[in-house]
Amino acid sequence: MKKNIALALTLSMAFAFSCTAMAEETTEAATEAATEAVSEAESEDVKSEGVMTYDEYMAAAVDDEVVIEAYVQAKQSWWEDKATLYTQDKDGAYFVYNAACSEDDYAKLVPGTKIKVTGYKAEWSGEVEIADATIEIEDGEYIAPVKDVTDLLGKDELIDYQNQFVSFKGMTVESAGQDESGNDVAFLYNYDGSGSDGDDLYFNVSLNGETYTFTVESYLCDNTTDVYKAVKELKIGDKIDMEGFLYWYEGVNPHITSVTAAE
Repeated sequence: MKKNIALALTLSMAFAFSCTAMAEETTEAATEAATEAVSEAESEDVKSEGVMTYDEYMAAAVDDEVVIEAYVQAKQSWWEDKATLYTQDKDGAYFVYNAACSEDDYAKLVPGTKIKVTGYKAEWSGEVEIADATIEIEDGEYIAPVKDVTDLLGKDELIDYQNQFVSFKGMTVESAGQDESGNDVAFLYNYDGSGSDGDDLYFNVSLNGETYTFTVESYLCDNTTDVYKAVKELKIGDKIDMEGFLYWYEGVNPHITSVTAAE
């Protein structure tokens, strides 16, 4: 009799333990599923009502009114209640030029800040942008990962990444022109060498026999920044890696924010 009772108790405890384990597994599975659902929803970057997707924005004609939601990646300038911004979502990038923005709101536009932009699609020398715009700050945060586009240089597909945060690897510094003494130099102040310290820096880099002109936009990265100082130290023949925004002016003309020796 005692053996039967003991056996019954053992079976009962085993069943209870099994049920507890199953309950824990079910709870863990539910938690994981909920986490995955949240992550999936975030990754979709769902737009608010009336807001364009990146594809819809790109399909819009120049001068069409556009409404987008994106995240500030960098601030280029603020002047007389006008802000110029590099913005991006999970599908593409938007250059917002001279949008109406108070100085107080401009201070709030730290990298990652979500904004709604209403304006008009414009194009200037190949650069697609949003002009005559207004900005609303919204809840949300996103920093875009850098996209390596080195292998796309010289290819038509490169323009598909216009205004995105990108990188270029293993490029060679070439002559940007000549100084007053006729010596080849690695960079120029302004595109024609007419400027001075504090102006934009222009420098040439090459890959696979092709040369490209890159820029340090002084409004974005002034002469106190590491990248401005790094470009001033470049030597012809240096191998470098770079990061920046894939700006367009009569062809690819990246606005560079980081320069380091090639790995």
